[in-house]
Amino acid sequence: MSFIHPTCDLIGVGNPIVDLLARVDDAFLETVEGAKGGMVLVDAAGLDSLLARLPESPTLAPGGSAGNTTFAATRLGLRCRYLGKTGSDATGVFYRDRFKGIGGDPGAFKIAHQANGRCLSLITPDSERTLRTCLGAAVTFLPEEVEAADFTGARHAHIEGYLLFNPDLFRAVLAAAKAAGCTVSLDLASFEVVEATRSFLPELLASSVDIVFANEEEAAAYFQNDAPPAEHARAFARICSIGAVKVGKDGAFIAQGDSLHRVLPVAVERPVDTTGAGDLWAAGFLAAYLRDRPIPDCGALASAMGAAVVQQIGSDLPDAIYADLAASFPLGSSTAP
Repeated sequence: MSFIHPTCDLIGVGNPIVDLLARVDDAFLETVEGAKGGMVLVDAAGLDSLLARLPESPTLAPGGSAGNTTFAATRLGLRCRYLGKTGSDATGVFYRDRFKGIGGDPGAFKIAHQANGRCLSLITPDSERTLRTCLGAAVTFLPEEVEAADFTGARHAHIEGYLLFNPDLFRAVLAAAKAAGCTVSLDLASFEVVEATRSFLPELLASSVDIVFANEEEAAAYFQNDAPPAEHARAFARICSIGAVKVGKDGAFIAQGDSLHRVLPVAVERPVDTTGAGDLWAAGFLAAYLRDRPIPDCGALASAMGAAVVQQIGSDLPDAIYADLAASFPLGSSTAP
């Protein structure tokens, strides 16, 4: 793989959401409608009602699935841009400033004259997170706002599965990315996304996606069977070029062509919060993949990133962790030769 487009390694595309991170017990979660571990869209009033019932004030952090991946990839040394619609309020300013502050290119952000999107992450003692998301400004992002210029100079586009809830916008993003010569990865995001988009998701994967990231629940929902994760990874690789299926503390399987790679887990004694684990797994994979590293190396960095993030609240890792990762996985520069 060569650096055909040298100005930007990765453009993340999705909903730029500010995370509201809150620890709760299982008794509290039983009062919240919906499945534990899933994501449900709510309106502003519904989210505010949940916030009012929290036992303590939540912590704020930049989030969103593709946002988590793009922020982390930037801190791993890739040159990144983010395409999504932010709000004009203080949380929108917070999001854009944080991305610019770590060296990201903020030029593709769209801005709406309303509140930024928010996601309440309810974290139970078993480290599972249950998400309630108010998309806010993000939901006003229209297909006609996607511009070819957003993708100019980009090598790879990473799209979050939640964007599939707006099929027209998703297709506009795919068309612009492919027209710019980008390869594309898609994170399936949640089993609810897969189930809700079953009527058109297979066609999009087959026609336009090069890499698919899924966990075992999402893969089972997509294929509607209980085959082993390794077989699901192979099945995704027959649809796209690369299929990655994560199996939590048991690691992952990555298939490419006829090859299947087992990714060993990095042991974590006491996981604290699974928020962003899959997103940072994708960031580690892409940070190595877009530097032409072999698939086992991509999987190793992905696994290390996933293990690092579950040992703290939220997905915004401290600088010291990135320094340790850089020492353990020297990737070199992402600039064109």
